Amino acid sequence: MIAEELAEWGTSPVEVPDGVRAAALRYLLDGVGTALGGLRTGMVAAECDEPSPIPAVAVARALGGPPEATIIGSRDRVGAPAAALANGTLVHTLDFDDTHASGLVHATTVVLPAAFAVGEQVGATGRAVLDAAVVGYETVCRVAAAAPHGFHARGLHATMVAGVFSSAIVAARLLGHDAARTVDALGIAGSQAGGLLAFLHSGASTKQLHPGFAAHAGILAARLAAAGASGPANVFDGPHGVYDALAAGTVDLASVTADLGTRWETTRIGIKPYPACQLSHAAIDAVGDAMRRSGFRPGGFGPGDVAAIDVDVHPDSVPTVCDTRRDLARPASPYAAKFSLPWSVAAAVVDGDLTTATYEPDSLGRPEVERVARLVRWHVTPTGGAAADAPGTARITLTDGSTITGSVPRSTGGPDNPLTDEQLVAKFHGNAGGDDSTHLVDLLHRLEELDTIEPLMAALAAAGTGRDRP
Repeated sequence: MIAEELAEWGTSPVEVPDGVRAAALRYLLDGVGTALGGLRTGMVAAECDEPSPIPAVAVARALGGPPEATIIGSRDRVGAPAAALANGTLVHTLDFDDTHASGLVHATTVVLPAAFAVGEQVGATGRAVLDAAVVGYETVCRVAAAAPHGFHARGLHATMVAGVFSSAIVAARLLGHDAARTVDALGIAGSQAGGLLAFLHSGASTKQLHPGFAAHAGILAARLAAAGASGPANVFDGPHGVYDALAAGTVDLASVTADLGTRWETTRIGIKPYPACQLSHAAIDAVGDAMRRSGFRPGGFGPGDVAAIDVDVHPDSVPTVCDTRRDLARPASPYAAKFSLPWSVAAAVVDGDLTTATYEPDSLGRPEVERVARLVRWHVTPTGGAAADAPGTARITLTDGSTITGSVPRSTGGPDNPLTDEQLVAKFHGNAGGDDSTHLVDLLHRLEELDTIEPLMAALAAAGTGRDRP
């Protein structure tokens, strides 16, 4: 059974190629940056200097527990499940974290919180934490990609559905579980899989919480297995397994464990250049290509000259970023804006770029962005492959009747068009802020050399609180 194969591989010594390790370190660096960026955004919004306004952080602090693990950006040490709840939410707060295109999951946002919290709890070496993270990356990506868009089609957030299994196997590995106990942990985790997409229509913050829920649930599942609770070994295969219950369409069960240890989905994760839903990125890049080709620029020959913008959109992207049951040109919340392709395209046209500031509340009601957003039309264009890795084409029609065309074979940041190391570090500094971010980059680059991850967590506490690092 799938759970047995995953557990056997996930609890054994793993031979991870250098390129896979390097990729995992890039994602962890990016995830730490997005967590600190989310924390800083919450502090600014609340006009305070303490890292507590993020609800998941406040709740994690109140839950307390034994001082096992650190909440990112805080001196507080709480129980590992509580820390994972806070940290998973922080990584995903800005929706600026990475995406595995085939599974359409935010991988680091469920891998990092479990690996850091349990790694800190047990005093694991940096190398052990990185090995566990790679096992987690393979698990979350493979479980989701076996049912491409299948969970989303049922109204569920694939990151949380697949993330409970990833977090469970990461926790089980670091806690020293054997394969049989890890099967139980995976089976228990499956009964906690979920995450409704209802936030798309309400602007609610539940999407930000889903990775925290997943990491918390995975750690609890591993602990329950250690205490003697059992889980169904058929949690993936069925009957009544996670795919039977929660996925629509075709499911390739064999792909979950095919070529484990030789084919690495970890290298197929993309790092976002924009803090918006990945499914809009190809259209945004195509519009940007048209603007660059034409000399189009905000403030000159620019937004006021636009009569229409036509973009091609993969069929699987439409329900998420082009759902006309919402007002896509006047989003009700920052998260609604991140999931509106027309609004994000319009903001890119008006501002010339998309940053975290683009999606601040006081940016949403701008008439010039709404005007351009109402000119955006999308055309459902099947291209094969994953929606998050689809090509993009845009045609900008100007008021004089002329047309500018732009296209990209895929969006920026994916494995076939990655951010450079320099771009990644620049993104990290922009998110993390403060004078301490260079020290954090160095620690993360040297993660495998650390005897424990305590120096990293101490530096993260200093970065979040503004105090001098130890």
